[in-house]
Amino acid sequence: MIPSRAQFRLLGRRVVLTSCLVLGALPMRAAPPELTWLPADLPKLPVGGPVLCSRDYLTPAQGAEVLAAATAHFKDRATWGGYAALLRQKIQAGAGLDPWPERTPLHAVVRDRREHDGYSVENVILETVPGVYACGNLYRPLHVSGLVPAILTPHGHTMAVEKAADWAHHGRFDASVQIRAATLARMGAVVLTIDMFGYGDSLVQFGPAAHRRAEAMTFQLWNNIRALDFLASLDGIDPHRLAVTGESGGATQTLLVTALDPRVAVSVPVVMVSSYFFGGCPCESGRPIHRSAEHFANNAMIAALAAPRPMLVVSDGGDWTKNTPAVEFPFLRSIYRLFGAETNVANVHLPAEGHDYGPSKRTAMYQFVAARLDLAADPARRDEGKVTIEPPETLRCFDSAHPVPPQAWRDVAEAFAELQRRQQ
Repeated sequence: MIPSRAQFRLLGRRVVLTSCLVLGALPMRAAPPELTWLPADLPKLPVGGPVLCSRDYLTPAQGAEVLAAATAHFKDRATWGGYAALLRQKIQAGAGLDPWPERTPLHAVVRDRREHDGYSVENVILETVPGVYACGNLYRPLHVSGLVPAILTPHGHTMAVEKAADWAHHGRFDASVQIRAATLARMGAVVLTIDMFGYGDSLVQFGPAAHRRAEAMTFQLWNNIRALDFLASLDGIDPHRLAVTGESGGATQTLLVTALDPRVAVSVPVVMVSSYFFGGCPCESGRPIHRSAEHFANNAMIAALAAPRPMLVVSDGGDWTKNTPAVEFPFLRSIYRLFGAETNVANVHLPAEGHDYGPSKRTAMYQFVAARLDLAADPARRDEGKVTIEPPETLRCFDSAHPVPPQAWRDVAEAFAELQRRQQ
């Protein structure tokens, strides 16, 4: 007998409640030998329950001390490789994706093609979990031949929480996101922008409160993995040249999907790789991915999981990446050195700038990915003045003519329970 959707929903609630009770009941074990290198003055582990590392969980001095200790401890590839495998397993489990969910059909909808100067734009809907939709826009180069690279570009928090009622007009619709996607397409790459969970079209499905739930991290990570599935499936895409770049919360997404998906060949996290700041939104730090009795990882250590794949870290002087040249980047270089790939990691630091993905940061990214993905080097292809900024109404996937599908989940807890049922 096949259970009804109502029965499924009840079962999902029981599963979630049981999981929470079991997690809270687990005793915290003594730190294993692998963690004896950690400085002693870190915040104490709580007695039972998940460990959440939010915002400036460490002081800058503590963050620097952790990376100095890690640099001294991980002196060979085997030692780092064993710990890196543990970190990946802990991040996957902490994010709520262990085991991996079933890769159900995406039922991709690609429509409303528009052509501009050297590129086209289409609206895309992906059903990443049955009843859960990740929406975005697909930018394709015009007049190209042969296989081309594909770039996923998640966005960050483009406006304050108190303005959540207007989130449908920001996120992937923001001019900065459109500019970098369109310019990369003009350079010869296929580019997909994608909503944060609870932003844009996802807001239309779940409402503005959805983004401030811990499940947002789970869905964003899974949506990004499924977005790479979609990009790799497109005709004319070179599956060996997949890249990811995003800023702030989009850089957190970049770090996590690069850490867990080996298909990412090149990554460019912008204004987020920090030794002491862990992200201030539940979509970044609302689940126990950074610390447990068995592991510890700040964002610099998560970034190091990209090694030996090419990575550009972009930092600035106005936020928690202000110390990157002196603290985070030397650590990253030490890990890449273990692979004989020190030249694969780079840092562009802009001390007079602040927390954004502005023109100079985009220029650094264009130059890096052009060299690593074999894109057009002609500066005219990087002329951002050739980009057409489209209004949100044009970019949006769900509207009066194309409403949210009737089978869509509208409650985040029920959607999360559906994802859990799909875990193998």
